[in-house]
Amino acid sequence: MVHVYNCHPFASQHIVAAEQEPGLVCCGGGALFVVSAGGCKIEAYELQREGCPLICRFSSMGSVLRIRHSAVGDYLVTIEEKNKATYLRAYTNWRYQAAEKTRVGVRLLGHLLRGSSFRGAPKEQMEIIEIPLFEPPLCMACCSLTGDLLVGCAKSLVVFSLKRQTLSEQLSVLDFERVLILHIQGWSPSQVAFCAGYIALQTELEVLVVKLTPRQKSSPVAEEHALLPEDIMTESSIDEDAEMTKDGFSPLHAQEDFFLFPKHQEMLGNEAQECGVSLVLEWTGMEAESRGDMSVVYVLFRRFAPDFFQGCSVEETRLHSLQLHPMFTGKRKEASISKGGEPTCMFVFFSLPNTGYMYSLKNTVELVSTYQYPEKTHQAVLSDQFLYIITRNALQCFTVRCSAVAARVDDPYIDTTMKACPPITMEVCALRIQLFIGCLTLTAPVSVCMCSVPPNWARQQEMTTPSSSQLDLDQQSSCCFEC
Repeated sequence: MVHVYNCHPFASQHIVAAEQEPGLVCCGGGALFVVSAGGCKIEAYELQREGCPLICRFSSMGSVLRIRHSAVGDYLVTIEEKNKATYLRAYTNWRYQAAEKTRVGVRLLGHLLRGSSFRGAPKEQMEIIEIPLFEPPLCMACCSLTGDLLVGCAKSLVVFSLKRQTLSEQLSVLDFERVLILHIQGWSPSQVAFCAGYIALQTELEVLVVKLTPRQKSSPVAEEHALLPEDIMTESSIDEDAEMTKDGFSPLHAQEDFFLFPKHQEMLGNEAQECGVSLVLEWTGMEAESRGDMSVVYVLFRRFAPDFFQGCSVEETRLHSLQLHPMFTGKRKEASISKGGEPTCMFVFFSLPNTGYMYSLKNTVELVSTYQYPEKTHQAVLSDQFLYIITRNALQCFTVRCSAVAARVDDPYIDTTMKACPPITMEVCALRIQLFIGCLTLTAPVSVCMCSVPPNWARQQEMTTPSSSQLDLDQQSSCCFEC
């Protein structure tokens, strides 16, 4: 890997002062959302204006554990906890909170008010939508192309389709419809990603990527490759276990004195069907009959073994920063995004504490780049041009090969005497910037990289900042870098 020191792609740096210590941070729709450390207050800041002024501030109904923003529909979705119970909620029309004393409506999923409250002039109000689930939600993801919502639970994945319901000529509201449940056997995802029909799941040491595709009549159904549940065993396996018990030996899976460590494993394409993870589809939406010809196609499976390497203990060796990243090319880019079309390429990225992996998923499934970090990372975010990572005391950037892959997919014969494209196997370049102490969270929307920092960092900057440009150090802060 090539290292370039004292070089970075950022054009400017801004500090957004928050009234309370920032806990969670996310970006979208030209806004920065900061959840206070207590988890019950959400602040929105305008990123496109100088100084990042406050747009609005509103309270959540519980302590926010996770937060995501969807550009399609411009809504926030949160996992909240209150009275030891976990809830999934969506916040729509949140920009109306910029005006004082704005109404707030709370309703259940699919329950639209059509009575006297909506007669006359349209009411400008923020809506909080309660989304009921059979299991407590663990994680969630929004599709960047359609606005659909994927929720990960202990034993299932639930897909909600974003709908715009027209109540009158002047009023339409956002709503969700539960359209699909994917039942998982033997897996409990810690993180999920969702984009253009691709679904990525992640546990501590395993990653699985599948895609929902129309079922081909001539090909076998994908579910035929799924493993049987634990309570359904073949007659031969039962006989073998009985013979071992009769001879004084207990089966391996019944011995409590052994702990089996998984081995490193990589399955690409059709090979991923044999990964041992079963996904069973259950259509629940209004279009269930017409969509019953969909099937699950396994795309990628990667398993890592816990190991002592590069200064990380077994307990610290776990995956993080799962992300699906679409890539569009040429004149089709704006048209495809607006119509929710198929992207030219789809990439999946996930990372261990010291190594990051990026795979290309469309056409041929292959490993594009491997990133070796100089020290243990806490979080990483992939964009079209760069990969951003944060460590204990630094923010670092790496080049990516997404554009090269997309260009070669769009034009396989791009290498001519008039033009050329770098090979996707070219080594990535590490762009190192100066130390950035205290990074807590990282998010990177288009052309902006956001870092949340603790108050100690701001106090340290006071000693090196001239008095004419000093900040209000009684407030907490987040840093915004423009690319």
